[in-house]
Amino acid sequence: MTQSDPAPSRQELESTHKELSDYRDRLAADVLAMGRKLKLPRPMVEQNIAQHDELNRLDGVLRQLEAQIRTMAD
Repeated sequence: MTQSDPAPSRQELESTHKELSDYRDRLAADVLAMGRKLKLPRPMVEQNIAQHDELNRLDGVLRQLEAQIRTMAD
């Protein structure tokens, strides 16, 4: 963000959080569905989800957005 860019509003942050959260949920569901199709044991699928790079990145971004939203509320 450059100095001329306005800071995002709380509404924009919340909207982005919801969209990313929905995407994360869909991605996790896809991984679960693929595991079922491949007839993998549930613990193995859960381990794959826990170690999934994109899901982990999304979790980090979601935590950052939550922190930003909380600071705007104070």
